[in-house]
This record gives sequence, structure tokens and C-alpha cells, in this order.
Amino acid sequence: MTFKAPDSLSEQIAHYLAERIIRGELKPAERIQEQKVTQALNVSRGSVREALLILERRHLVTILPRRGAHVTELDEHNVRSLCTLMGELYTLLGNAVAQHWRNDADLLPFLKIQQRLTSAFERQDIRTFVEDSFAVMRAAYPFADNPYLQETVENLQPAMSRAYYLALDQRKANMNDFLVLFANLLEAVVARDQLRIRTVLAEYCQRSCELVLAALATA
Repeated sequence: MTFKAPDSLSEQIAHYLAERIIRGELKPAERIQEQKVTQALNVSRGSVREALLILERRHLVTILPRRGAHVTELDEHNVRSLCTLMGELYTLLGNAVAQHWRNDADLLPFLKIQQRLTSAFERQDIRTFVEDSFAVMRAAYPFADNPYLQETVENLQPAMSRAYYLALDQRKANMNDFLVLFANLLEAVVARDQLRIRTVLAEYCQRSCELVLAALATA
């Protein structure tokens, strides 16, 4: 495999490995051997090391002295901790959109994402569904105008994608639950109802957490 610009080589390697972790091809606690990745992708060992550091920052691998890089574990404590934090971050983004949208054009990106989510659900396309579910938060970034919030969410997004993918892969019918919750969230944003935004997102994250934990129990 050959990687090219515009992304840096290490970012491209990190994305490739992240996709394998998210889809479960690389299992929890599995060691990622630098030499094997270097040979498989025909890249330098230094680029692989930098990619692993990126994945560590994104909570997909743990790098231990003299033991190398291993895929992070998914357990109940980690899942609940991640869902709780993401719920607060999502609420910040949702409130920012509610406070600052001014016309229909501002809301159009969210309506287009909703259409894509519906289409992915109808095709039972898990990968696209997960990707588009996170497109929602990226559409909200300009309204928040907070680089620290954006960086934090982006670094946590791969870990959350991994959890969602696991849940939806085993329980595809539950994609409809996400669609309903997203529709309710849009209604709350349009109404500028911040209390309802928090309530909807709390329900969304709780439901997500339950799905992931149920999937873990049967994995």
C-alpha cells in the first residue's frame, strides 16, 4: 500500500490502523508490532512510531515501556467514562448551535446529515452511519468557535466510533434508535431549548452506553 499527500504519512498510517481497530480487526490488548506494520505498508519505522503516538493520543492504543503498543481494552468502566464525558461535550456543541443559528441555511448541514443517516440505515451500512453520526458534531464546530473543545472531541471521536461500531455491528436494528434521538435533538436545537437538548443528549448517551455494554457482554 502506498500513501500520498495531503495528509502526512504518519496521519495516514494512524487512520489505517484506527480503521482496523474500530472495525475489530485488531482486537483489544493485541500488540501492534512496528516491524510488521512497516513491512506491510512499505513505510519507515519512524512514521509508524509517530502514527502510534497519534493513536495513543486518540485513546486507541497504549504504549508501554519495553512492551510496545497494544490496542486499548474496552471494559465497562472505560465505556461509561467515555459516554459520560462525550455527553457533556455534545451538550456544549448542541447549546452552541441553539444559541447561534440564525436562518434556515445554518441548519441545512444538519438536515443533510439526517438524510444521509436515514439512507445509511435503509442500506444497513454501519460504517457510513457511524461516520455520519460524527459529522453532526463537526457541523457544530463553527457555532461553538472553541478550538479546545474541537480538539478534545476529535481526539475522543475514534474511541467513540469504535464503541458505536461494536454496538451497531451486533444490533443493526438499533440504528433506528439513533435516528429518532437525532430527530428529537434537531427539534430542541431549532426551538433553542437548552434544557431539552441536555435531556435528549443524556438519553442518547445512556442508550449508547447500554448498547455498547450489551455488545461487549456478548462479544
